[in-house]
Amino acid sequence: MSILLADPAILHGARRHRYLKFIAVFKILKGSLLLVLGISLLFLNSRTGWLEAISDWADDEILLVHSRLVLFLLSKLQAVLANGQLRAPGLLALIYSAMLFTEGIGVYLEKRWAEFLMVFATAGLIPFEVRHVYYRPSLAGFAILAVNCFIVWFLYRVLKRDKHHVPAKREPEMAEIS
Repeated sequence: MSILLADPAILHGARRHRYLKFIAVFKILKGSLLLVLGISLLFLNSRTGWLEAISDWADDEILLVHSRLVLFLLSKLQAVLANGQLRAPGLLALIYSAMLFTEGIGVYLEKRWAEFLMVFATAGLIPFEVRHVYYRPSLAGFAILAVNCFIVWFLYRVLKRDKHHVPAKREPEMAEIS
């Protein structure tokens, strides 16, 4: 296998596999966090009694009578939970976590289709991240944007490089009949 001069060192050998495994584990962790978030949103949606118990405890323990802001926020949260407005975001989080698990496991196993899926899914979110960083600049926002740009660039280069280095399949030779 010849090494092209334009290819960075991270696209070759063990480094490439290490970065692919790191990206896969990163996506699986993101999927795990979204799975927990989605499940909690769905179960909290039907458990307004929990929020009432929390607000009663907070009222007794920290004297909420003196804090109008906390009472207002708790009542708004309770109204949102009672109206079922968190069911759709919970389901969306579960669907997106399933996609992240699919991407992560597929890339960990170094499947080409998963690398394509990850490039398109991650690249599709970059415009939203740029918009978010533009309107609400933060260190975490810039870090997430940088990591996702690196993932798209790296996987694009891997896919482009592998396209040129795929060994051609040989057709089986037919035995000559005498």
